[in-house]
Amino acid sequence: MRRVTRGVTREVMSNMNWIILALLAVTMTAVAQQPASAPQNPQPVAATQPGQTAAQPSAAPSGQAQSAQSQSPQAQASLAPPTTMDQVVDRVIARENDLIKFLSPRTPIVETYLQNLTQDPQLGPIPQDDHYFLGRMDLSDSIDRSDYLQEKVKGEGEGMEKRLLGGLTKRFKFQYQPLGFSWMIFADRNNFDRQHYNFHYARREFLGDVRCLVFDLTPKKDAGRGRFLGRIWIEDQDFSIVRLNGTYARPSRNNYYYHMDSWRLNLIPGYWVPAYIYSEEGDFTAGAKNKIAFKAQTRMWGYNLKTGTANDELTQIRVDSVKDETPSAQDASPLAAEREWQQQAEDNVLERLERAGLLAPEGDVDKILQTVVNNIEITNNIELPRPVRTRVLTTSPLETFSVGNTIVVSRGLIDVLPDEGSLAMVLSHELAHIVLGHNLGSQYAFNDRMLFSDEATYQNLGFKHIPEEEAAADKKAVEMLKASPYAQKLDSAGLFIKALQKRAPQLSALLQAHLGNNITENGTVTRMAQLGNSAPALDWNKLDQIAALPLGGRVKLNPWDDKVEIVKAQPVAITSARDKMPFEVTPFFPRLSRYSVASTPAATTAAAPTTTATTADASPTPTN
Repeated sequence: MRRVTRGVTREVMSNMNWIILALLAVTMTAVAQQPASAPQNPQPVAATQPGQTAAQPSAAPSGQAQSAQSQSPQAQASLAPPTTMDQVVDRVIARENDLIKFLSPRTPIVETYLQNLTQDPQLGPIPQDDHYFLGRMDLSDSIDRSDYLQEKVKGEGEGMEKRLLGGLTKRFKFQYQPLGFSWMIFADRNNFDRQHYNFHYARREFLGDVRCLVFDLTPKKDAGRGRFLGRIWIEDQDFSIVRLNGTYARPSRNNYYYHMDSWRLNLIPGYWVPAYIYSEEGDFTAGAKNKIAFKAQTRMWGYNLKTGTANDELTQIRVDSVKDETPSAQDASPLAAEREWQQQAEDNVLERLERAGLLAPEGDVDKILQTVVNNIEITNNIELPRPVRTRVLTTSPLETFSVGNTIVVSRGLIDVLPDEGSLAMVLSHELAHIVLGHNLGSQYAFNDRMLFSDEATYQNLGFKHIPEEEAAADKKAVEMLKASPYAQKLDSAGLFIKALQKRAPQLSALLQAHLGNNITENGTVTRMAQLGNSAPALDWNKLDQIAALPLGGRVKLNPWDDKVEIVKAQPVAITSARDKMPFEVTPFFPRLSRYSVASTPAATTAAAPTTTATTADASPTPTN
């Protein structure tokens, strides 16, 4: 009888435990589903010790955080859901520390494009001048970077605080430090904990498909300089930070900490990796006198760049005895040998650029570009011994070049083109170089020329034509366009040239080509200028005249695998000339979604800024 009673008692106790756990889970679900009018600092769901608040540590949660920090993402996902805000904070700290460890062996590419702004009575804040930084981040011990571009930024050898974001030089000229924009991927790389920060629960909010808990972070009184001050968004499943919005507190004299809005994407199971940062300073209302006024976009990619090792080379290779018995199995003729040599150089260059993270893998955007090229070729009866290929450069500066029979167009240039006619204009110029036999890059058939560091790419590769070849390509491109399906769309292409000419003097960094020829020289558009001369007048007040788009208007880049795809966003109606923003920097607002095993990583990448035109229509539409 005692055995039966004990068995029944154990069963009852077991059932009671399950009931308690179920009630706690239901309670947490209720907290996550409170209406938007919930109190700013709600009480924890479960009772805390007397005198404690949701922002204060307790002995139990702290121990839980220490144990969670040593767990893998899979193990943390299996932990019981937190039942108090204290436990939520502990889980967030543990997840952030785990992300820092996960990223420590990786060296992603970081690109920052910044526009200093001035007030225009008609268009509002417009670019006055611009800056461009491209480098590779080292996340091993602390955030550091090496630059792809030659210019050495003063202060790079100084301490973190002096080089963090920017400051005044000895000549009292403000100087931007690229490392500072890289630093914004974390709230605090070294001391993200309760000892340095107060966590205040604010509300819940959906970011795309992801439900988030929102916390305000303030550094404690004696936390020191450079501590994050702002708001974080935490997804409510694994409690990872998905967005940070704010600045860094207590700058020193002659140094500035900029405001930033930093976004992360769930591109692999268990982790949300930093992807986009938008920065902005200044008061853009009329009559404001700004000491600093700028907008900047920072993008990260190349987290998973393939770097082969000696141990990987021969593990999957199988060599069979194969004899080529085709009729063409013979020595190449001199012309055939020349073409094979050019093909080898072309393949070497494309492979090296992709390995450096500067060329996107082949994908759907290439097919769109290829279709336009094919249309021009077919209607002009162009027959080439080798097919023309198209690829996308992952960087923002507006440039194109061709190597062998491959046309390469930068992501930034595709972004700002308003329609298919403008795209045809860009591609026809490089196609003309190929048709005219202006082959470049044969020297890269020697494989030793590919043996350089990624950061030295721009110093070792170049595909610039002489002025005579550029002029001949322009002439041939116009001929081909007039015989193509895009002959009736050249007015919009000409308007793009006119808009570019209007902004060219202020956008020297955006228009600086690093591998191909510049589109402009000394602030004047030289590429396809004939189309601009015959285009209609450029009128900013004409709302249905879309001459150029803001940056980010066409292409999105997957930070994990470097794939690119066309933005699929809802067009937004333009209501004033200020909505057009040609060639300008705009905020990021990606639609967040969770990684799905059933979908590819490319399906979970972020959308570009919401105020963009997203269809390659036959004619400009009043969208932006």
